[in-house]
Amino acid sequence: MQRPIETEWELATDPDTVRLFILKAKAISAALNDDYHDGLAEEKEEDLTAEELRELIEDLNVDEAAELVALAWIGRGDFEAAEWQEAVEQARQRGNKRTSSYLLGMPMLADYLEAGLDALGA
Repeated sequence: MQRPIETEWELATDPDTVRLFILKAKAISAALNDDYHDGLAEEKEEDLTAEELRELIEDLNVDEAAELVALAWIGRGDFEAAEWQEAVEQARQRGNKRTSSYLLGMPMLADYLEAGLDALGA
């Protein structure tokens, strides 16, 4: 486990909002990993959860979207917590037009975001 770093900055996105994203991503992942599907009702619920998360991500401003991507990268191990500013800058440079698709395409998004928050001590 990575040690939290001492910082003098705050996330543009409230950590509680990120935790909401984590819960929704876990719900999506659980639905996808569930071997038993109860017909269309369950698939519709899964689609609603994914659509809700997509809309939440798309509602983020540029700074918030960049930080969310950077958190996922840190949680995935692409960057260390000490490289936070560099991760955010690279995420900002990639743009945010497809951020929701990019993040929702990560099979372990909830785990990555959770690990990213932990690494930053948020």
